[in-house]
Amino acid sequence: MSSLNSTFLNTTIVRPEFFFISGLSGITHSKYFYMFLCFVYTLSVLGNSFIMFVIYADHCLHSPKYIAVFNLAVSDLCVSTALVPPLIDTFLFKSQLISYEACLTNMFFVFWFLFMQSFTLTVMSYDRLVAICFPLRYNEIVTNKSMLVITTILWIIAGLAVLTLVLFVNTLSFCKSIVINSFFCDHGPTFRLACNDNTPSYVMSGSHPILIFWLPLLFITGTYICIARALLKIATASERLKAMKTCTSHLILVGVYYFPICIIYGAIGSFVHQNVRIINTSLAMLLPPMLNPIIYSLKTEEFTESIKKQYRRKKIHITVWNK
Repeated sequence: MSSLNSTFLNTTIVRPEFFFISGLSGITHSKYFYMFLCFVYTLSVLGNSFIMFVIYADHCLHSPKYIAVFNLAVSDLCVSTALVPPLIDTFLFKSQLISYEACLTNMFFVFWFLFMQSFTLTVMSYDRLVAICFPLRYNEIVTNKSMLVITTILWIIAGLAVLTLVLFVNTLSFCKSIVINSFFCDHGPTFRLACNDNTPSYVMSGSHPILIFWLPLLFITGTYICIARALLKIATASERLKAMKTCTSHLILVGVYYFPICIIYGAIGSFVHQNVRIINTSLAMLLPPMLNPIIYSLKTEEFTESIKKQYRRKKIHITVWNK
């Protein structure tokens, strides 16, 4: 343990040199679950890299909608990368000790990218709201520049929100246990180890989910209520169906992301066995980044056509080259 004397607060902050990441306990073949998460991560990297490449390569997809999709792919890829490579080192290579500084750094990046997933889904719902409710003004309201500004601001807000979490954890003293009952440096299991007053961290553990998850979900719900009302005003069924199809992929993404979060914070809460919480949390964090590229590739006609177009162009290029 290392001590940091604070003359301003007249207190001594005790910081451990290391934390111990416990992971799943009492499960004989837990390594197979971690190997499964590695497989999920591999698919996430391939899928999200593919999404970003297609959007970058096709100038027809350089639109506000696909700036948001590209942003979601980036945050999906980053949150998976912040979680799984350290997880491999921690549990498959039995390196469960993590330095104090590395633990707080890991906490910052995991939650930063996780928060950005929620914000990006909110931006995508805003895009669909304007496209369907104000179609004639869509190109005026939602431009590439405005979408870039919105996403940049949200990255900054998410970063500052997570920074406050980490800074308050950094003011805590850890003079008892150093065992974090999670599979990464999770905020809740970490600040609860403190032996001094952790009230600010406790308050933020309740307020941040409201601001980062529940308010965006409420906004998304509100946008789709407005969209549903707008769809009912469309005269022909074919036009109504066409408009609905533009929202299908986003609705599935919202369900894939928020449904597990509702289970974590609602049905399960903190009164379950550690292993159940770890398994549910890890799947909730790592499955959406794997599923999102698949959903977008299969359910978005515009994106599917872009893939086909680039494939045909590549095939023609190869044929000409061979001749």
